[in-house]
Amino acid sequence: MASDAAAPALQAVPDTGLERFVYDDAIARKFALATIVWGIVGMTVGVLIALQLALPWFNLELPWLTFGRLRPLHTNAVIFAFAGNAIFAAVYYSSQRLLKARMFSDALSNVHFWGWQAIIVGAAITLPLGITQSKEYAELEWPLDIAIAAVWIVFAINFFGTVARRRERHLYVALWFYIATIIAIAVLHIFNNLVLPVTALKSYSLYAGVQDAFMQWWYGHNAVAFFLTTPFLGLMYYFLPKAANRPVFSYKLSILHFWSLVFIYIWAGPHHLHYTAVPAWLSTLGMLFSLMLWMPSWGGMINGLLTLRGAWHRVAEDPILKFFVVAVTFYGMSTFEGPVLSIKSVNALSHYTDWTIAHVHAGALGWVGFMIFGMLYWMMPRLLQTELFSRRLMSIHFWIATIGILLYIIPIYAAGLTQGLMWRAFDASGMLAYGDFIETVTRLLPFYWIRVIGGTLYLAGGVLALVNVYLTWRRRPATYAENVQEAAPLLPDYQDPPVPPSRLTGVLDFAKTLDVLGQAKWHRRWERLPLRFTIWVIIAVVSASLFEIIPTFIIRSNVPTIATVTPYTPLELAGRDLYVSEGCYNCHSQMIRPMRHETERYGEFSKAGEFIYDRPFQWGSRRIGPDLHRIGQTNSSVVWHVRHFNRPTDTSPGSIMPPYPWLLEEDLDFAAIPARVRAMATLGAPYDDAIIENAEADARRQAAEIFARLVGEDETYGDSDLADRKVVAIVAYLLRLGTDITKPPPDDTGETLAASGGTP
Repeated sequence: MASDAAAPALQAVPDTGLERFVYDDAIARKFALATIVWGIVGMTVGVLIALQLALPWFNLELPWLTFGRLRPLHTNAVIFAFAGNAIFAAVYYSSQRLLKARMFSDALSNVHFWGWQAIIVGAAITLPLGITQSKEYAELEWPLDIAIAAVWIVFAINFFGTVARRRERHLYVALWFYIATIIAIAVLHIFNNLVLPVTALKSYSLYAGVQDAFMQWWYGHNAVAFFLTTPFLGLMYYFLPKAANRPVFSYKLSILHFWSLVFIYIWAGPHHLHYTAVPAWLSTLGMLFSLMLWMPSWGGMINGLLTLRGAWHRVAEDPILKFFVVAVTFYGMSTFEGPVLSIKSVNALSHYTDWTIAHVHAGALGWVGFMIFGMLYWMMPRLLQTELFSRRLMSIHFWIATIGILLYIIPIYAAGLTQGLMWRAFDASGMLAYGDFIETVTRLLPFYWIRVIGGTLYLAGGVLALVNVYLTWRRRPATYAENVQEAAPLLPDYQDPPVPPSRLTGVLDFAKTLDVLGQAKWHRRWERLPLRFTIWVIIAVVSASLFEIIPTFIIRSNVPTIATVTPYTPLELAGRDLYVSEGCYNCHSQMIRPMRHETERYGEFSKAGEFIYDRPFQWGSRRIGPDLHRIGQTNSSVVWHVRHFNRPTDTSPGSIMPPYPWLLEEDLDFAAIPARVRAMATLGAPYDDAIIENAEADARRQAAEIFARLVGEDETYGDSDLADRKVVAIVAYLLRLGTDITKPPPDDTGETLAASGGTP
């Protein structure tokens, strides 16, 4: 069995001024192997939830295996377990070689590895149990959020400590992208996850409604930017030239690519909120910056593809280069489509449809997935110090996965267009052509089955990679060789040469200034000053963020209040928490856009002031089921909701919603409700002491009222004990949705302080 021997102490080479050291490849091996294992887990869950959409039987009527709970598990596993471990493997492998230094601390490296794996296991346990914040890509509850921040700080200390002890003065372009990733993700994660803990596994966001939606998509879009883009661009700039044995095409283009992305990307998040209750200026600003992203993004794609100049003949015979070329091509496709989807008129058609799902998976499977597999196939023989077991298996993996991507995204693009066009279609008489939402659902089932086939092929390719790497690992040497490196330490009194003057004569000073900037020698100096470089990255990220955040929070007209909107009753609040826990937001939106086909189908469009007590917001990003914001107005039948939860096809033939029989079987924890009401009061909801003190009694009283309505609608429920079950709470929440704007204005005595159904 191979072992990771302890690193020899730093040694000076006599009479040369050089120092001897070895790289810590053990940590890169650990992250690389974890990448493959978690990748298979994440893809397997993805295939399962694809099956659940095509055939709801695969939900198995088990609470921890429903689509609503497994979908966030899939996204977290693929993003943070598969892609996350790959990022760390790449950073630990390439940074040591680019900086000519062993990692700052082997102990911190191992704390980082085991801490990250523990967080992944924590996510794999809590999400199926319904423990979630419900924010897309940020579902994990507050203890795991704190753990993520702690482990990220460990990673940052280790990385920047290595930069500080480097023996290579110049920071290569890949390191720029690593620095941007570390800084931006820290800022995004911390500020999006500011919450008030209620229990050990439950919290409420400090933000509410419109502001919560903005903060989430400021985070959500930039999680894609700085977790699934910038680190993989750093990976591209290191591993693609290595695999092709060619230098990066253009140094100046890499500078333009980097700084444009870092500054522009952070503004683009609000384009996810077109036609919602956010201020129009905010989503328009997001659209404009999204459109500007196209050029720098394609600058990176061009830089990657043209790096292969003189080596294109090798692409036909080298599967690793095939993976990289297809990955960079998908990056170009995705970064063109993204700005197109941010255009308001296009977004009006695409938003809430499967078009977005196809777009995301084109980037995830093509760009991220193929970059990871290309990197692993290049890196694993070097880490394991033996030849790859089978190049043929690697080639088969490439072709199976490529076909899998196409079979996945093409039918889902078709499904998305089908949805969008059917939702907005009117017949000759001016009525909705497809008034029943189920009509659009059943039309998509053939596309969903093709997606299952495509996802299964992509998973099969991942399994081939796992087998290939495992068999390569079996052939590793008994003891890994520690290759001793030599490099001179940096001189402490180094002085940068002056920036050369302009080469132009007989022109205006402005032209000379542009010439100096164009030479980029000033940037070369920045690359030798990592602290200054990092500070400029921080300024770019923070300043762009504050320009949107500050007006959103301090200008009151951005979130106008509505006099009749009151906080949820204790029972409705408990029901809302159950709605979040079951992952209903993964299929149902709560945001009716001001478009005729939406108001005809769902009711009056949503107003910003209706969400001031929603922590977290529940606007959703996809409609597998109909929008629910006005469900309290359009369907007030208690028995319908109870039957729908027990077996959805009883009330909606053709529905692909899974049954939730446990909601009719499990007792509601009434005793836990007062703490949640108290937490909401702390965050600003106008609950007085009497409401908090009587929260449990009020919840039981409202539950009894709803049960009485149920029996009145269907007396066969008279002998049941549903008054104490979870289903009553979630039905109470649904009956409340969208009804506040229909209530009469409050009188001068404030008699409507309590929400409908509660005690004034």
